[in-house]
Amino acid sequence: MAVATEAATAAPVLEETVAARILRVVSKLPVQLLLIAVGLLWLVPTIGLFVTSILPASHFDQAGWWKVFSKPSLATWSNYDQIFHNHQITHALITTLEIAVGGTVLPIMVAALAGYAFAWLDFPGRDWLFVAVIAMLVVPLQMALIPIFKLYSHLNLYGNVFGLILFHTAFGLPFAIFLLRNFFIGIPKDIFESARIDGASEVRIFLRLILPLGLPAIASLAIFQFLWTWNDLLVALVFGGNTRPITVAIFTQLRSFSANIDIIGPAAFVSLAIPLAVFFAFQRYFVQGLLAGSVK
Repeated sequence: MAVATEAATAAPVLEETVAARILRVVSKLPVQLLLIAVGLLWLVPTIGLFVTSILPASHFDQAGWWKVFSKPSLATWSNYDQIFHNHQITHALITTLEIAVGGTVLPIMVAALAGYAFAWLDFPGRDWLFVAVIAMLVVPLQMALIPIFKLYSHLNLYGNVFGLILFHTAFGLPFAIFLLRNFFIGIPKDIFESARIDGASEVRIFLRLILPLGLPAIASLAIFQFLWTWNDLLVALVFGGNTRPITVAIFTQLRSFSANIDIIGPAAFVSLAIPLAVFFAFQRYFVQGLLAGSVK
């Protein structure tokens, strides 16, 4: 009798729980549909670029890219075969990868050391020096183009990969130091004190504690820096010379747009796909890195 009473009492509770869930899902449905619609609209340019990249140039001139959905036979992969046999495009992709990797790894290495020093090492003028680093965030990149151009001409850094890496490193460091310092300062101090009591040096603390614990911020910073360096056009045009990354290679094809759409389309989509792959590979660290230092 008691068991039957308990079952009868539990049934309404179960029904209320299911009803509450249904009500919660229905209440969120309009927002979710709106977000899906915005997401689809946001993807339209990317879808259009991909469809354009698999269309023959002659058909693209006659009709829009959306015509491929009514006539799928128009699509062809020959455009991609051509660009991967195009020495200018393949060389530009390799050059861009060298610049992007170098312009990402070097500032992260320097910023990690500087961020640790600003967060946990006491030295004279530390706060004022950090304020100076933050002040560099407001300096526009365009202000440095002419002075750096003159400096590069004297140092023979103009027109080579190393010069472009150094420029991206210099302008990426202020934000990188700011982000990593704010993340490192949120790490509990007891961890460092315990390590020092055990006889660990500052170098060992940095390698064994700071870098593993700071991985979310470092990965988030790597995404920002890689995307910015990969997609750069202005710096490459000013300091690249004969060293042409993919953005400059595509830009040169735009001068005769109607004749080279079969090259521009697939090259632009490949240039888009690589940083997207990097973003999705590190996306689980992205939000954690964005919130670095915001909560202690």
